[in-house]
Amino acid sequence: MPINSMISSGRVQGTNVYNPDGDKLGTIDHLIINKFSGQVRYAVMEFGGFLGIGSDRYPIPWRLLTYDKGLGGYVVPLSTPKLEGAPRYSKDAAPAYDEAYGAAVNGYYGV
Repeated sequence: MPINSMISSGRVQGTNVYNPDGDKLGTIDHLIINKFSGQVRYAVMEFGGFLGIGSDRYPIPWRLLTYDKGLGGYVVPLSTPKLEGAPRYSKDAAPAYDEAYGAAVNGYYGV
């Protein structure tokens, strides 16, 4: 049976995100999609806090994520210290995702 490569954004939300060693970093909170091209630009990962309290949102360029069938989640080439210094925001303070913000996020990750 062929594997379907398509997935609903609703199923991506809540998916675990791991570092290359297989350690869980967080979960995908939501996706940021370019409304003109239809391309996913960022996966916004919830990271930190305890049981969702005090956690922040970290936009990660979509092209850095690779789906790992064995883990049942996405793998990013990031360490916890690298992620702790990354651009982030609280749940209630989402940025505008304008060109300047996108450049800062992409610049931080080197993409």
